[in-house]
Amino acid sequence: MSAAQRLEDKVAIITGGAAGMGRAMCERFGEEGAIVVVADLDLAGAEAVADSIRQAGGRATPLPVDVTSKAQVDELVSRTVAAHGRLDIIMNNAGYGQAKRMLEITEAEWDRMQAVNVKGVFFGIQAAARQMIAQGDGGRILSTASIAGRRGNPYTAHYNVSKASVIQLTMCAALDLAPHGITVNAICPGIVDTQFWRSLDEEWSAIEGWETGEAWQRRTATIPLGRPEVATDVVGLVAFLASEDAGYITGQSYNVCGGLVMT
Repeated sequence: MSAAQRLEDKVAIITGGAAGMGRAMCERFGEEGAIVVVADLDLAGAEAVADSIRQAGGRATPLPVDVTSKAQVDELVSRTVAAHGRLDIIMNNAGYGQAKRMLEITEAEWDRMQAVNVKGVFFGIQAAARQMIAQGDGGRILSTASIAGRRGNPYTAHYNVSKASVIQLTMCAALDLAPHGITVNAICPGIVDTQFWRSLDEEWSAIEGWETGEAWQRRTATIPLGRPEVATDVVGLVAFLASEDAGYITGQSYNVCGGLVMT
């Protein structure tokens, strides 16, 4: 089987699929033969991505989801199975970010960060694992963490904590689900040229009193490979981890960051 067919006929949910890295993942999975469920709070955006996949000859279904709601995540899996008969892969990619001085982070901002980035991943793992266990033939559970989960930062404490939690959830779930043939892995992107990171860095510039775009320029200048990351830089690894080729890999969180973090 060629690399382009690694995910042939696999049913895959990708949350946060309407934009940025999520969109790039959806499109790559479509190219590799998967039946892609584009899941997002922005249903119109998810529909646009699904249309793009179908126009390219792939198969895709857009579905709405608020990952902070367990009921909605459970329904996402149920609707996927009702439409396509099974679930083989989930990519818990939906996320939220904010730059703010630690002493100024409000309780509501803290709670929102953990609700989207931690509870959303946890609910996705739970719902997918229950379906995969019922099917009885294993599966692939993937999540988007971040290099922020591996190091400190003065202006993103609530974000860093949430991504460190994703790394821990990955290891805990991998141990729990290994007897069922379900692998659990994560990716840790760096500074990615998406609207998500551009907005975050504008907040960073405002904190520092820098000119618009200065935080982006300063931070990307430290990347050893010499350029900002783009969404397509992560999709090859995600597709590999979702495939049968990665059947003996579990509990891992892989840095995809141009060398910013080397641990």
